Amino acid sequence: MTEILVSDVNLNSVCERLEQHCCVDQNQHNLSSQPQTPVLKRHSNTGAKLWGRVRSKLLRQKLDPQTVQSKNWHMDVIEMNGIKVEFSMKFTSRDLSLKRTLSKKQSGVFGVKINVVTKRERSKVPYIVRQCIEEVEKRGIDEVGIYRISGVATDIQALKLAFDTNTKDILMMLSDMDINAIAGTLKLYFRELPEPLLTDRLYPAFMEGIALSDPAAKENCMMHLLRSLPDPNLMTFLTLLEHLKRVAEKEPVNKMSLHNLTTVFGPTLLRPSESESAKGQHITCASDIWSHDVMAQVQVLLYYVQHPPISFAELKRNTLYFSTDV
Repeated sequence: MTEILVSDVNLNSVCERLEQHCCVDQNQHNLSSQPQTPVLKRHSNTGAKLWGRVRSKLLRQKLDPQTVQSKNWHMDVIEMNGIKVEFSMKFTSRDLSLKRTLSKKQSGVFGVKINVVTKRERSKVPYIVRQCIEEVEKRGIDEVGIYRISGVATDIQALKLAFDTNTKDILMMLSDMDINAIAGTLKLYFRELPEPLLTDRLYPAFMEGIALSDPAAKENCMMHLLRSLPDPNLMTFLTLLEHLKRVAEKEPVNKMSLHNLTTVFGPTLLRPSESESAKGQHITCASDIWSHDVMAQVQVLLYYVQHPPISFAELKRNTLYFSTDV
């Protein structure tokens, strides 16, 4: 039996895992009376076909108004060729799933302001960011669809708890965990920051800067905005930028271009908190704001990853020049 918790939009990511379990004993079909060496034969594409049934079931449930309105988990089972998939599902509106909230437990890292975490750790970049990036570059940079393919939700939650409680065996967990779960944990960390990495305060300026048509004016504006970020935010952003560039260098293998990566990370790093996103706009629904700004958010990140290497020291040196010239 294969147990799967479905909690992400990418339902294809577990197909391969299902395929690994889809084997039957060929002796069941052998009519010869002579003893035979056990041979395992895999049904062709059983995993894909089985997961196709799961997807179909989920889509039908999604269209059911009673299921969508229910706040309870719905359990279901689908069988095929001796393989049983048990799955649980619960629908959450986009308004809730996009909402940034401050964690009540400030001793952890998820939902805690980045400056609080770096001050506690006495680091320039949060430990969770450094460790996830290191593990991805160690054994996941050649993985097809890295950062696009979802990890198993239960694995991501286990890593989240380990980082939040500062578990001593976190390094062992990382080395044993599926690489897509580690990539998913990094995305979740940025998604659950109470304020986006590029800050609520600067969000309108980023939207205006990326829309500038004059290249020189855009360059000055976008670099000035980086200099305006708090140091922990800037260091973390620059660290992630260089990492994404290294991942994109492996595009022929992992199929993840800069555009693919910025589509994944742009909204995660820029999407403003609920209170800030509604200011000065007639759009009040989070899903409408998402649709309205998502392309600009992607373009902001794409601008920086396509830019020549950006040095923290150089940015700060320029800040000093600006301040002495005023």
